[in-house]
Amino acid sequence: MARFFQEYLPALRGMSHHTIQSYRDTMVLFLRFAAAETNGSVESIDVSDINADRIGHFLTSLEVERGNSIATRNARLAAMHTFARFLISEHPEYMDTLQLVVTLPFKRGARVAPVEYLEEPEIKSVLARIDRRTPAGRRDYALFSLMFNTGARVQEILNLRICDLRLVSPCQVRLHGKGNKVRLCPIWRNTAQHQHAASTLR
Repeated sequence: MARFFQEYLPALRGMSHHTIQSYRDTMVLFLRFAAAETNGSVESIDVSDINADRIGHFLTSLEVERGNSIATRNARLAAMHTFARFLISEHPEYMDTLQLVVTLPFKRGARVAPVEYLEEPEIKSVLARIDRRTPAGRRDYALFSLMFNTGARVQEILNLRICDLRLVSPCQVRLHGKGNKVRLCPIWRNTAQHQHAASTLR
């Protein structure tokens, strides 16, 4: 397990930190589930305990007991597929069993979320509710303004550093997205002014 997370995923597969975190969460859930199903402890789980039937039961429990969506279930299955392929290379004697894990199909029927957005009056209404008389309020106003301006994800905004902002013409922000992808987004002058005011709150 340690080699899977410390070597295989980051070095051999080149997966991002966020993906590795997601895989870690999947393995924590699965190990707890397998321990309960085998009436043992997490430490006692062996390669022989990892099979298609058990993972199928695990996926069902995610939907039924935890209320996970089909999309989340499929993401967990993708993690188990990757782990099974890793185990095949480490323990070829279990290849037949683990190949059945790899062939477990993704579930169809994941709902595609509709594209939703706020109209200009709605954006102004949200911003107007922020109390800019306090340092925390001015910070929040700057963050929300930047999100509305760029369409950035919350995590992308939280990952920002001062050096990622260019507050002189041409004003822009450098966003670090999934997979360590970086993109530059132009920002309005008013947005840049709010970022400058917020940066002085430190």
